[in-house]
Amino acid sequence: MNRYEELARTVVIHKKNRLMRYSDALELVGKGRSAFVFRIKSSDKAIKLFFPGFMHLAKEEAEIYHVLQNISYYPNIYGAGLNYIVIDYIEGLTLFDCIAQGQLIRPNHIKEIDYALLLASKQGLNPSDIHLRNIFLTTNGDIKLIDVARFRQQKNCAQWNNLKKAYEQLYRKRFFPKKIAATYLNGIAFLYKKGFIPSYRMK
Repeated sequence: MNRYEELARTVVIHKKNRLMRYSDALELVGKGRSAFVFRIKSSDKAIKLFFPGFMHLAKEEAEIYHVLQNISYYPNIYGAGLNYIVIDYIEGLTLFDCIAQGQLIRPNHIKEIDYALLLASKQGLNPSDIHLRNIFLTTNGDIKLIDVARFRQQKNCAQWNNLKKAYEQLYRKRFFPKKIAATYLNGIAFLYKKGFIPSYRMK
């Protein structure tokens, strides 16, 4: 059993996706719709542990990261198991955090994200589920994209195009606030998912 497998086995997740316990060698850094993410202490790696109902995504996401290995905009993958993957730990802020904290998102960042998605498309993938929480602006000023499990889905996803549209029509305007509280951002995301913002449909 390798070290990553040993660490993964220390993580106990309740059937209601409540985290019960995990190794002292891990630091909880995030929770998403399908997994918990931990930084492996004293390393530059992160381990993503999928909830029991989403374990199938570990294999899917690992395979997609392998396809993206030579593209610098995506993390390297170092290992995978039945319910986990191990990738680079990214130091920086998500675009969600950038807006919540007032960190400026510049036009060149948007262009880089576009280019990163284009490179993924050239590998035969269909980048999907692109949102503010899975795009990082690193401490070095680089763009990194994570959470690629849906990059092989067949249907078209309009989320990134809608984000770009909002960036151009709203965010770049002088009057538009560059710092918005997380509670308001979450509210906007809820309305968007429900289809209550007519100009920005998910489909």
